[in-house]
Amino acid sequence: MTTEMAMPRRGAGAGGLRLRTAIAAAFVLARLKPGRLRRVLARCSRGARPASYAETLEVFEAVVATSRRCAGRYGCLPRSVAVALACRMSGTWPDWCAGVRAAPPFSPHAWVQAGDRTVGEQAEPADLRPLMVVTVTAAAGGGVRDERGVGDGDGGGGRGGQRG
Repeated sequence: MTTEMAMPRRGAGAGGLRLRTAIAAAFVLARLKPGRLRRVLARCSRGARPASYAETLEVFEAVVATSRRCAGRYGCLPRSVAVALACRMSGTWPDWCAGVRAAPPFSPHAWVQAGDRTVGEQAEPADLRPLMVVTVTAAAGGGVRDERGVGDGDGGGGRGGQRG
């Protein structure tokens, strides 16, 4: 006896088109210089509420299931940007981080955090050293912090201690 099965289309399901749009935008934004990328993401984060871990994990899993390039080892930058943008489409924003792995092998990395927990990462937050963080702040509605946690206050107009 055989059972007929149909595989779902990639990106199909709840938010399929919006998710694919966020992923496509992420690949475009990932080509920007770091400072410009930070400013664009800070502008996107304005007016959002902080994302919960569960919401962010659900979006992370959807992004990884939709895009093989985002799921790959070297897809951390477009993956993290896509997760942040997809979350923003639902009115939330996780902390978007770019930095380095603090333990060997030392390498650049980008990730998202929600509630001080890394989302979808095998590494613990202590194993990652953020150099740029785009987060939602209560006062300004969106902000950028550098590695010292100092923000530029206007949500991305200043340099925030980074060279880009």
